[in-house]
Amino acid sequence: MNILEEIAAYTKSRVAEAKKHISTEELKEKAFSMPKGSFAFEKALSKPGLSFICECKKASPSKGIIADVFPYLEIAKDYEAAGADAISVLTEPKWFLGKNEYLKEISVEVDIPLLRKDFTVDEYMIYEAKVLGASAVLLIVSILTYEQIKNYIDICDSLGLSALVECHDESEIITAVNAGARVIGVNNRNLKDFSVDIELSKRLKHNVPEGIIFVSESGVKGPEDMKLVKMTGADAVLIGEALMRADDKKKMLSDLKVKYDEN
Repeated sequence: MNILEEIAAYTKSRVAEAKKHISTEELKEKAFSMPKGSFAFEKALSKPGLSFICECKKASPSKGIIADVFPYLEIAKDYEAAGADAISVLTEPKWFLGKNEYLKEISVEVDIPLLRKDFTVDEYMIYEAKVLGASAVLLIVSILTYEQIKNYIDICDSLGLSALVECHDESEIITAVNAGARVIGVNNRNLKDFSVDIELSKRLKHNVPEGIIFVSESGVKGPEDMKLVKMTGADAVLIGEALMRADDKKKMLSDLKVKYDEN
């Protein structure tokens, strides 16, 4: 198995364990008892110009520990104060050292939309994301069937959540479009071998129809990469490691925005 398949398999075991404590029906009832969401994530990415999704993550399978000290609430508040349009919060516990609690606590402290960054393999995780305070979930085409993607988007719609549907090639984009995706992301990092190619977004962008929000994910190491980001024609960019490693996250985000506007 490649790392993506390994993470997906582990996530299924996580969900099975979670269901022992709260059943799908209980969680579903709790999710639907909450006020319906307003699709805040996709609305935030629809504004003119480039939108920034800033990531809170302690570690990754490709880089190991990124932040020995991880004041996630402070990081999230810094992102919001610096003008981030949305925040991506890792909840995957084994490879990314994430926690559901990070998402739940951050949702109380900030007003901008939150993406639950995890490997959604069961509808259970969508209800869970809603209860934790997320505005959006990640659906990765390569670990899901077409039927699952379509069903999960329908569930998101019924809860008022957005779905960021992640693709890695042209055929996956076709699958995402046919399944009804309104937000499509291209991950410039290949999770099978961890190689990064920002230009992948540029090459695949023309496959995404007008009217669908396009997100370029991963690969931005600093302001010098913003010219490439602009060339992708993306509506939004998701930036993780570069911001997490920055001592002054507000300044880094400001520098990225200025560099983008200059190009």
